[in-house]
Amino acid sequence: MYEFKYHRPTTVRQAANLLGKNEDAKLIAGGHTLVPVMKQRLAAPPHLVDLTRIEGLSGIEMKGRSLVIGATTKHAEVADSATVREAIPALAELAGVIGDPAVRHKGTIGGSLANNDPTADYPAACLALGATIVTNKRRLKAEEFFQGLFTTALETDEIVTRVMFPLAKKAAYEKFRNQASRYALVGVFVARMPSEVRVAVTGAGSDGVFRVPAFEEALKKRFSSKVLDGLPVSAEGLNSDLHGSAEYRAHLIGVLARRAVDAANNRG
Repeated sequence: MYEFKYHRPTTVRQAANLLGKNEDAKLIAGGHTLVPVMKQRLAAPPHLVDLTRIEGLSGIEMKGRSLVIGATTKHAEVADSATVREAIPALAELAGVIGDPAVRHKGTIGGSLANNDPTADYPAACLALGATIVTNKRRLKAEEFFQGLFTTALETDEIVTRVMFPLAKKAAYEKFRNQASRYALVGVFVARMPSEVRVAVTGAGSDGVFRVPAFEEALKKRFSSKVLDGLPVSAEGLNSDLHGSAEYRAHLIGVLARRAVDAANNRG
């Protein structure tokens, strides 16, 4: 490692001020993304701002028709929460397949969203459910928040404080994971909302998480996996690497989407 200054603010305002005053400062909560790249010297932030002592940034609650999850809430807490399991079971199941137990007990939902890894799971849930990401400055719809590989709409001194998930009538997440990293080679989240159906894909897109309009239109007419039979998925714009070609990922999108619809319907 190397020398850096470590800050432990007790309020969001203090943390935001530290980010604004210290160029190239980085936030840390669970640290499962930042610490490994620092060890490999792929990142060398001169200041680390630890969010773990800030009260009010974690927790899970229902507010009206929205499930609200604090930014420093750990994946394991989301997976094990009775509130999440009752409100959006698919979200609890998604959290339960993130990484391994060590990652789930340290990693946070806010950290995952702010990092916006193109193979992460939460972005698919946010985009499919039409989530709102709340920061210390504003509220951002998922479509606005995610802006490409490891890129979000967050400004230099902006911090994710919580995420608001509207309730779905039916939803499910299906993931084909890399057996080594457990990241999504392809992950598909399908949500039947009160007025629309949304299908979001992670792991496959060369520009990060994205929706599949053709699937959404078909499923809005009839929410059955059978309507997706024969609907092609273009390999254009999809990742192609040693783990799978773009064509393979395109095939997986169709397979996983049908599985997700069946899972959502079987849940009732």
